[in-house]
Amino acid sequence: MPIRLLSEDVASQIAAGEVVERPASVVKELLENALDAGARTLNIDVEGAGRALIRVSDDGSGIPAAELALAFARHATSKITSADDLFSVSTLGFRGEALASIASVSRTSLVSRAVGEADGAQLKLEAGAAISRGLIGAPQGTVVAVENLFFNVPARLKFLKSEVSERGHILTLVTRYALAYPTVRIRLNFDNRTAFQSSGNGNLRETLIAVYGVEIARQLLEVNPAADPAATPELPVPLDAHDADPWPPALHERPLRPAPAIAVTGYISTPSLNRSNRKEIALFVNGRWVQDIRLSAAVIQAYHTMLMVGRYPIVLLMLGVPPADVDVNVHPTKAEVRFRKPDQAFSAVERAVRRTLLTSAAVPHFEPAHWSSQPGTFSAPPIFTDLPPHFDAASVPPVAAPPQSGIEPNATSPQPPDQPPLPTANMPLLRVIGQIGAAYIVAEGPDGLYLVDQHAAHERVLYEALSLQRAAAQVVSQALLDPVAVEVPADAAYLLQAQIDTLNALGFSIE
Repeated sequence: MPIRLLSEDVASQIAAGEVVERPASVVKELLENALDAGARTLNIDVEGAGRALIRVSDDGSGIPAAELALAFARHATSKITSADDLFSVSTLGFRGEALASIASVSRTSLVSRAVGEADGAQLKLEAGAAISRGLIGAPQGTVVAVENLFFNVPARLKFLKSEVSERGHILTLVTRYALAYPTVRIRLNFDNRTAFQSSGNGNLRETLIAVYGVEIARQLLEVNPAADPAATPELPVPLDAHDADPWPPALHERPLRPAPAIAVTGYISTPSLNRSNRKEIALFVNGRWVQDIRLSAAVIQAYHTMLMVGRYPIVLLMLGVPPADVDVNVHPTKAEVRFRKPDQAFSAVERAVRRTLLTSAAVPHFEPAHWSSQPGTFSAPPIFTDLPPHFDAASVPPVAAPPQSGIEPNATSPQPPDQPPLPTANMPLLRVIGQIGAAYIVAEGPDGLYLVDQHAAHERVLYEALSLQRAAAQVVSQALLDPVAVEVPADAAYLLQAQIDTLNALGFSIE
């Protein structure tokens, strides 16, 4: 097969596949452009989970009318001018690919008025080609509207998840950046309904409450770099500290320079507040949301011996790293970074988190003991308590049979593998012997001894009763005299709204 030069359209769609993975990718690129423009107010409107419309409005510096068309040219950017600038990038965007990639797979319109210009300018594109342009009255700032995403690449639509899932990705993205930029007022609307809004007054605590709710926010611990002596830049190191032997014998004869500091700030949860996955571990490097397995491992390592295996904390950490010590030009999405000294970044995160946990740990208080020389008696509660002499085995749910082989490792769940239940029809009438620890019923049968987890049995009885009521559409519920207000995170609140009909069918009344 001969080698051919790809057309501009095909090349654009290939490049867009790296940058625009889903609607949340579009929101990310437009949001980062607005933050780079110095916006203090951001409005994000999403319709049809981003397939129909994504509109981002900001009050930033705007784009001059003469540069509007150039903004959609591939590799056109105002962030860098030479290759050397890649090692000192201080903006979120710099590749000059976002707008071109988005426009190539959608119908896009941009309205912007730059500082010092009397009129705004408008440009409309379809599949990357300009179809109209002109002057228009507009406030200072930029409005980018992306409609019919992937209309010309229908195969990409098949890889998108459900609307609830895609909206969840967008909501997670927006709340993460709201936490990293508390001085920016961000509002997110789904189908003309506000899903999230931050105040933008610079109070990170208020933003934490807006994202996680009051109950979770009050359990978060502040990570303060001022308390970490290792975070100060006064530590002297040799100029060639990156060499194999950074501490030679003649170190005192060599010039010294301050070690670059990695400042770690943010909030972490107490060990008692944890989740079943890593999704709540949010890491920012110089204001950029990154996915870094090594930094996540540093966080988890800091919680070692404090969390059970398979449980993860809620973490929001902002790392301040000298731009020369971090490479952000790793992936087109800019979600990955590479540290010049990865071990130093790992240690800084682990040390900051661990120090915060140990500092905030409450010291137990013990009352002084009073000893008496008089003999005394000691009585322990009985292990077995009296129960009725007969126990109806039919009221007990099927008990899982023990596994026939050795224990199989399971990285995702501590539960044993499913086993076929014992048929209740073959279980004889049991004679109750007693009770252990108010938790297990001990019964005797023809085949031996039976231990019944009475808590699990009670749960199963209630579950079967509710299942029958739901199948008959006759779920019994009890109304409260006073409704109970429950604080939930922003993403959970939106999911509740999406599933309100299902919850109502289960007997809950949620407003």
